[in-house]
Amino acid sequence: MIVATGFFDGVHLGHRQVIRQLVETAAARGDESMVLTFWPHPRTVLQDDARSLRLLTTLAEKKELLTELGVDHVEVLPFSREFSRWTAREYLEEVVIGRYGGRAILLGYDNRLGSDGLDPEAIARLAASLGLDVIRPECVAGPGPLRCGNARRSLAPDAAISSTRIRKELEEGRVEGAAAMLGYPYRLHGVVVAGNRLGRTIGFPTANMQLYEPLKLVPANGVYQVKVETLGQTYTGMCNIGVRPTVGAGNARTIETHILDFDEDIYGLDITISFLRKVRDERRFDSLEDLRAQLEKDREFCFQ
Repeated sequence: MIVATGFFDGVHLGHRQVIRQLVETAAARGDESMVLTFWPHPRTVLQDDARSLRLLTTLAEKKELLTELGVDHVEVLPFSREFSRWTAREYLEEVVIGRYGGRAILLGYDNRLGSDGLDPEAIARLAASLGLDVIRPECVAGPGPLRCGNARRSLAPDAAISSTRIRKELEEGRVEGAAAMLGYPYRLHGVVVAGNRLGRTIGFPTANMQLYEPLKLVPANGVYQVKVETLGQTYTGMCNIGVRPTVGAGNARTIETHILDFDEDIYGLDITISFLRKVRDERRFDSLEDLRAQLEKDREFCFQ
């Protein structure tokens, strides 16, 4: 078994280069590939700025993305305070080798491991001393893959693709920049719940989404062109994220999507929206008629 280990939030292009080498190396050696990941996020357990943490992928999304990349086995290790006290040696000996029969470990350029916080060079030395083959993939720089030449070279933090950089793009509404680093459009998944039905009164009925994962990151307030998946079909839509300032102050933040050329009752059903581009910022209009006129322009923009 060839093992890669990490949280892999977003399964972004940096992760994908690591996973691609994991799968290719396992195939070349006639072995199987395994990703060992954790849940929940360590910050939520250790309370390290946990209130501000938002995730790029749910556990189900992460497992799906890793499997799509050809990983043979995705194992989820429950992260707890007790687990956080394990050293890198204990983790390699008891989990990678002892529990899963790992014979090789693949290390990303920014891997850290154990309560002793070993960096990739130290992990490589320790793993080799325990009889594990060590595989070092090449680096990745944003917004797309970049061969570094020397597989042991690390990139500067501001150059490398990272989950932190992707979160910042989304928090500032730059969904296209996030997609360029993820390798796919960012998406939200949830259930359609009842809203105030105001959109229907002005000719723009919306599906109001409640997320299944409350820690999932929601992009900045604004109007976005999206791809909508529901009822087993894919549609074009426009999504408004925000507090609907035109209809009053103090409103809760909502995720509402108008699906183009669609008139089905989907309350209580699953919905997934993938963000293609930002149309405009959320703003307050003087009247519902002004809002409706702007929504007409938004819809025309999304049909282009």
